[in-house]
Amino acid sequence: MSTVGSPGQDHDRPGFNVQDTQCLLDKVGASELVIDLIVSTKNDRVFQESVLLGISLLRGGNTEIQDSFYNQLYKQKKSERFFKVFYDRMRLAQQEIRATVSVNTFELSSRKRDDDAEGSEIRHKKQGSDSLHLKEDMRGQLKEASSATSKAYSTIRKELDSELEMVGSSGDASDLEEEIEETQMSAPITIMKPILRFLQLLCENHNRNLQNFLRNQNNKTNYNLVCETLQFLDCICGSTTGGLGLLGLYINQRNVDLVIQTLETITEYCQGPCHENQTCIAKHESNGIDIIIALIVNPINPLGKHRLDLVLQLKNNASKLLLAIMESRHDSENAQEILDKMRPNELVDVMKEAYQQGVDSDDEEELSGDGIRSKDVGHNIYILAHQLARHDRILQQSLKPGVEIEGECSDALSYYKKHTAQIEIVRHDRTMEKIVFPVPSICEYLTEESKMRVFTSTERDDQGSKVNDFFQQFEDLYNEMSWQKKIRNNGPLFWFSRHISLWGSISFNLAVLVNLVVALFYPFGDEDEKGEDVLSSFWSLLLWLAMAMSTVMLFLLPRPGNIRAFLLCGIMRSIYTLGLGPTLLLLGAANLLNKIVFLVSFIGNRGTFTRGYKAVVLDVAFLYHMTYVVVCMLGLLVHEFFYSFLLFDLVYREETLLNVIKSVTRNGRSIILTAVLALILVYLFSIVGFLFFKDDFRISVEPLKPLAHLLQKETAVLDVDTCSKDSCPGSGSAGSAMMSSDEEGDETEQMCDTLIRCIMTVLNHGLRNGGGIGDILRKPSKEEALFVARVIYDLLFFFIVIIIVLNLIFGVIIDTFADLRSEKQRKEEILKTTCFICGLERDKFDNKTVSFEEHSSAEHNMWHYLYFLVLVRVKDPTEYTGPESYVAQMIKKKNLDWFPRMRAMSLVSGEGESEQNEMRSLQDKLDLTMDLVTQLSGQLSELKEQMTEQRKNKQRMGFLGPPQLNHHVIAPAH
Repeated sequence: MSTVGSPGQDHDRPGFNVQDTQCLLDKVGASELVIDLIVSTKNDRVFQESVLLGISLLRGGNTEIQDSFYNQLYKQKKSERFFKVFYDRMRLAQQEIRATVSVNTFELSSRKRDDDAEGSEIRHKKQGSDSLHLKEDMRGQLKEASSATSKAYSTIRKELDSELEMVGSSGDASDLEEEIEETQMSAPITIMKPILRFLQLLCENHNRNLQNFLRNQNNKTNYNLVCETLQFLDCICGSTTGGLGLLGLYINQRNVDLVIQTLETITEYCQGPCHENQTCIAKHESNGIDIIIALIVNPINPLGKHRLDLVLQLKNNASKLLLAIMESRHDSENAQEILDKMRPNELVDVMKEAYQQGVDSDDEEELSGDGIRSKDVGHNIYILAHQLARHDRILQQSLKPGVEIEGECSDALSYYKKHTAQIEIVRHDRTMEKIVFPVPSICEYLTEESKMRVFTSTERDDQGSKVNDFFQQFEDLYNEMSWQKKIRNNGPLFWFSRHISLWGSISFNLAVLVNLVVALFYPFGDEDEKGEDVLSSFWSLLLWLAMAMSTVMLFLLPRPGNIRAFLLCGIMRSIYTLGLGPTLLLLGAANLLNKIVFLVSFIGNRGTFTRGYKAVVLDVAFLYHMTYVVVCMLGLLVHEFFYSFLLFDLVYREETLLNVIKSVTRNGRSIILTAVLALILVYLFSIVGFLFFKDDFRISVEPLKPLAHLLQKETAVLDVDTCSKDSCPGSGSAGSAMMSSDEEGDETEQMCDTLIRCIMTVLNHGLRNGGGIGDILRKPSKEEALFVARVIYDLLFFFIVIIIVLNLIFGVIIDTFADLRSEKQRKEEILKTTCFICGLERDKFDNKTVSFEEHSSAEHNMWHYLYFLVLVRVKDPTEYTGPESYVAQMIKKKNLDWFPRMRAMSLVSGEGESEQNEMRSLQDKLDLTMDLVTQLSGQLSELKEQMTEQRKNKQRMGFLGPPQLNHHVIAPAH
């Protein structure tokens, strides 16, 4: 695991060409050369360059190079000599550190013996004899630690000229440099950093073979480099000569990088997980665990006063190491080992201090050189405390926000809880594991509209889980979050995008108001007329009063109802003040402007044009809103009637109306095919009607009379009425003439003189009449020869076309609508009563320790799984923990088996925890048996080789006769 920082900042991460170069060098024997040089060379410079070459080959965790090293060390029997070199180097470095500290202790104690003795006397007077003994021990530790730090203090700033002036201006540092001569880290200690980096890269990406190989080589003499690295950490941090509370006096800028590298190397030993290495480190007899805990909970001064970034990096790596020791373990042994060596509230105090440092710093948003912030370090410590709290109730209570009286602590815990998520995954062996992780900052840009859309529109699979469809939408959601992060830098665009729901509501309300004005007042008449001329003073005053009241209510209670009342009063006042035309023009311009703002917000939220032109053309929502803008322009520039199309926005906004449309479109093919069948039947009935009942197709028509004829007719009616009153002669003849003209108005036409006219008649009148085509045909006499045929013709058309075919079409539409409505209800029920991730229903959690609400919000929160996918996406692969690496591999294979299906740890722990633990125990025993068998096989092979060699030597010396005569002697040896 490399230095923790922002994703993509790891300079060790190789590209494609670097990996090719590494593999090419390995093929020509570079890895073998590294091993041979390390084993055989006595020159320190050659040894160092050999290790650096190995680091270059392994940089980035190249698995091919790792396998090459493993094969040469294991199969070619070079491991014993190879690891002995590193073991001896570690031992030599530890001896050098102890020797240096001893010399420094003697020098410092001889200079300040009198002052320390006087201080000891004062402490003796204040405390009892037991306290005196304790203080004298502490004084000795202080002497040793101060001497070690002082010797190295003078050389701290030589490599960093920028900080040299700051330290030089400090009076304490200057006096210390004058008082103690400069010292440098010796070569045996300096070489340890590349050695530890090389060992770390051997295990990079959780290589289980090499992790175990560094602990046990199955040779005659095994060199446990895992424990030796922990012992080196113990030594360099001074626990062999000082106290755990004095780490700041041993760790300085000269050796802090070496300490950090040691922590990273030990972390890589454990991650994956490698349970054997975890246990080996947790139960080692050294003070390693104590040192790691002390690095987290203790201030590291004076280094922290001048280089806070190094201290933060140190604490961050120490917390990650403790997490690695407990990673993916189903028991509490390692966690209990850690808890036994610390006070639970210490972690809470440290994370509170880190949070406060982040809040107080003015440049918190500006990352340091390593990309680590105080809040990020506190966050990792919070996750560590969260993992330990599973095994300690006191710590669990301390992590609940609001428990502490101090407000700062509560704020820190609330902040970390808000930015921490947890999920459950399923491993290859079908065991479940809980993962706690920090939420990536990019996830803050996921909009609520997108959350609601995904939650309501994701389709579930056969098991009731929606994981598959949800996983398919991850790429779009990630791109949307990335786009949202970009537009945050554009203030106006972000403001518009954030209020997209408001712009949509305003557009719909303006469309309704515009159409109300058109429907009530069209045609508008004289545009120059003002409403004040036709509106009485009473109604005008009443309208002004309503306008004032709606304005006051708008400011007092800005609710949607009050806003609509204000707009309605304003429009009415504008109509009777400015006129209909200007008012409609203003409303149309306002609607167009608002819709353009909505379209900008829509593009800002979706990042439409960043997905390519093909995606833009296929984006139905974008095309719909573009059409809306065009219709607004047509209504404003061409004709007011175009505004009527804007009312279809109600269909887009309401799911019920969308289901009405879907009831026709979902089974559109069935409806179209049934309609084609109806057309075929109409065509057949038209042919029969044309052949046999042509004369029956006589339909009454009413020709459209010219306007002059109608006026002449009305004048004639008036004359008749006048003459009837005056008893004019000839009135009877005029009336009869009028009646005859009315009778002549009803005419009949032959509608089946051609086949096409017959088809149009049957199609038009036959389908629209409730009784079929028989309702509009001539009523035949029973004496006619084709009377029975007409009856059969009418009945067949009624039963086949009207009752069967048309009802088939109506039935498909009605059934589809009913299915959509039931589907909507079932979908709403599923969303309320079924877990989105695992598909378990609410009743599974009845009478359980965890309720369904707690399960869906904490254990299987769908957004936490999205955040984890984002974390795997943005995190450097060389920084992955074991679970993250496993999930990344599954994502690469598009395998969703790591999602829990119909399973939850809260239910497993209550019902089958013993069974799962038993399976885990059997699996561990099986692995142990396999390792033992492998070890015995290797020993047996070595024994056979030795016996064969011994037998050949004896034969050459003449002690044995021919081989066939001595079989009975050799056999018992086997």
